[in-house]
Amino acid sequence: MVEFVRRRAMLGAALALLGLVAAVQADPGNDNRAPDLGDSQELQVPAGNKVALHAYAEGVQIWGWNGTSWVLLRPEAVLYASPKDDGVVGIHYVGPTWESASGSYVVGKVVKRATPDPTAIPWLWLEAVDSDGPGIFDGVTHIQRVNTMGGLAPADPGDFPGEEVRVPYAADYFFYRESR
Repeated sequence: MVEFVRRRAMLGAALALLGLVAAVQADPGNDNRAPDLGDSQELQVPAGNKVALHAYAEGVQIWGWNGTSWVLLRPEAVLYASPKDDGVVGIHYVGPTWESASGSYVVGKVVKRATPDPTAIPWLWLEAVDSDGPGIFDGVTHIQRVNTMGGLAPADPGDFPGEEVRVPYAADYFFYRESR
């Protein structure tokens, strides 16, 4: 009986210590899954949020010529578990909206932009304005788009109003939920 009580006390202490370590890791800056923002710290998600999912996207930014300039119409991308194509996680489309393979979705609104690479679309910090459904996007509070490649509007003017151009892009998306 004494051995049982001693083991139970040790287990309780170990769980308490684990809880303290987990709490420290949940703080912004200590979340080892959060992206390196480099000089773009203005894209930092507020304290109290932790990465729930990191996805890699490949797709296109669709630009439309309005007669005087190119206007972003919508993205179309597939979200993967990693750049190695380790399984489809979902899709990304107009809204901007991200929808999981299980049916959950999140819609975001841009809060801040940064342009660490002038040859690629900006990095973004978005706030979730709607999320629902069974799956990984339910309860998402913030999204970051980082490590972008490509996707910029064409440098040359379009040939006619209404012309659409699909420009390939890739990016990492980080989806956050409130820390609990």
